Amino acid sequence: MRSRRSCLAVPGSNPRFLAKAQGLAADEVFLDLEDSVAPLAKEDARKNVVAALREGDWSGKTVVVRVNDVTTPWAYRDVIEVVEGAGDRLHCVMLPKVQDPSAVTWLDTLLTQIERAVGLPVGRIGIEAQIENAKGLVRIDDIAASSPRLETLVFGPADFMASINMRTLVVGEQPPGYTEGDAYHYILMRILMAARSHDLQAVDGPYLQIHDVDGFRRVAGRAAALGFDGKWVLHPGQIEAANEVFSPSQEDYDHAELVLDAYDYYTTIERRGAVMLGDEMIDEASRKMALVVAAKGRAAGLARTGSFTPPTA
Repeated sequence: MRSRRSCLAVPGSNPRFLAKAQGLAADEVFLDLEDSVAPLAKEDARKNVVAALREGDWSGKTVVVRVNDVTTPWAYRDVIEVVEGAGDRLHCVMLPKVQDPSAVTWLDTLLTQIERAVGLPVGRIGIEAQIENAKGLVRIDDIAASSPRLETLVFGPADFMASINMRTLVVGEQPPGYTEGDAYHYILMRILMAARSHDLQAVDGPYLQIHDVDGFRRVAGRAAALGFDGKWVLHPGQIEAANEVFSPSQEDYDHAELVLDAYDYYTTIERRGAVMLGDEMIDEASRKMALVVAAKGRAAGLARTGSFTPPTA
């Protein structure tokens, strides 16, 4: 799976931001044609995005374009112009405000038609689906199963909060009066369960207080603790925090690699399925947990600082 610890939103209507984003340390950059672009600027934004994809250096990043949702008059032209103009530079198309699987099926079909028409490998371009209202969450299992192109489910908190009449104007923070628990826990877990049951990634939405890095880190930590793969960032100052929060610590990474090495040794050399590693019992379930942490550490570029030493006879 692609690394998506930090997913940077960049308005397609701003060539300066498009150029700057190429040098930032975000895992994913999505060039936006939707909410951050005014209606009268959308046609020019498409041209900006195609030019940035063709002329820019996006190496080392997951490159995504967010088109307008299927109910708008811009969606089909967004997909056609961007994919025909720069589909070979594109990893995924993000579809916002997905309420049922037919929207993803529509995008899948259109992508296939364009790929065939311009000679791109059919199926190479993936899809990210944004869940932004109650209808989308209710249909999320069907959405998650709607296309083999689907790679990621993304939580869109602002529109979602409006769709359920949540009484707050601060995106990502607990609504006033909600004093026990986490008002977003069910939503995040529901998205996560649908994603994992279909081998997809799960990405948390933005934190709009862009200069409050401590607040961002706290909210991102909630999603990371549950098992989310990353979070949107709206400002370069949030990137480092996102990459850190969604990466394992050096200690956890080293321990995960140690568990994998020890389990491999004991099951293949000594042919035992459950053993002690220091004060910890490890078995097949331990191996599966360690695989998750080790994979995240490797994707983050961590290097081991120790190794497993088999016991002497």
